[in-house]
Amino acid sequence: MQIRSGRTMTPPPLDALDTSIIEILRTNGRATNQDVAKQLSVTAATVSARLQKLEDSRAMRVVAVTDFAALGYNIIIAVGVKIWGRSAQDVGRDLARFPEVLSVNIMNGANDLELMVALHDFSEIQNFLYDHIAGIEGVAHLESGIAVDIVKYEFNVAPL
Repeated sequence: MQIRSGRTMTPPPLDALDTSIIEILRTNGRATNQDVAKQLSVTAATVSARLQKLEDSRAMRVVAVTDFAALGYNIIIAVGVKIWGRSAQDVGRDLARFPEVLSVNIMNGANDLELMVALHDFSEIQNFLYDHIAGIEGVAHLESGIAVDIVKYEFNVAPL
């Protein structure tokens, strides 16, 4: 079972062709339907139909992924958020509106929410944490840590 937007959904079954299409696109996100079709010995129309089915069922989506530094983001911060007086869902939605917030996760543990935040430089940290994040109604406490290096970053949602 997968959880998406607070709802439990049964993921659609993926056959060998679906899995192969996804793997090719993970390796080369610029591959055309014709390129994928040629590698898999199927028609471009088959690839197109399968991609549409995968996107419609939310089993996959095609996105552009960029390097943080290429966009001028040099600081990555993990932020734990404790909430008081509002639901984690509502506070999380408010925090997700900030373009600097790359991810918002509702947690079961020491913090109610965990955020990954990208900033351009150190001079932005205090302002963003205390004026922006702490200014959201329901945010009671913040714990932050600055990433000193990225050992692994993969945008793949789940291994196939």
